[in-house]
Amino acid sequence: MGDCDGSPTFEGLEKTLLDLVVESWRFAKLFQRLLTKVDAGEGSRYINQYRYYLKRLDDCLSQAGFHVANVEGHPYDVGMAASALNIGDFGPDDALLVDQMVEPIIMGPEGLVRSGTVMLRKTAE
Repeated sequence: MGDCDGSPTFEGLEKTLLDLVVESWRFAKLFQRLLTKVDAGEGSRYINQYRYYLKRLDDCLSQAGFHVANVEGHPYDVGMAASALNIGDFGPDDALLVDQMVEPIIMGPEGLVRSGTVMLRKTAE
């Protein structure tokens, strides 16, 4: 991760930051699912903490020049910066939507930094 003297390189720090972003994003998704199972009265406190965490994560990413692109609910396009795990389940003429993001798409000042992974579903006709 660093030079011979043990100091970290910019590329190594950036990769570490992006790995941390992906893991934080995964944890936030898990916590969001957990919140749906908590009693409504008790859950409001946790929901506020969850929103605060997401806001801080977004603010910190912005300061570093990055942001997470959320494409859930958007039409799927083969040129999208995400690979679809279940693309083989559909035909070439099926109209598809991104049902769920499995890994986030991370954008930086120069464009795409890390592509994501998604699950698809057919659009309602």
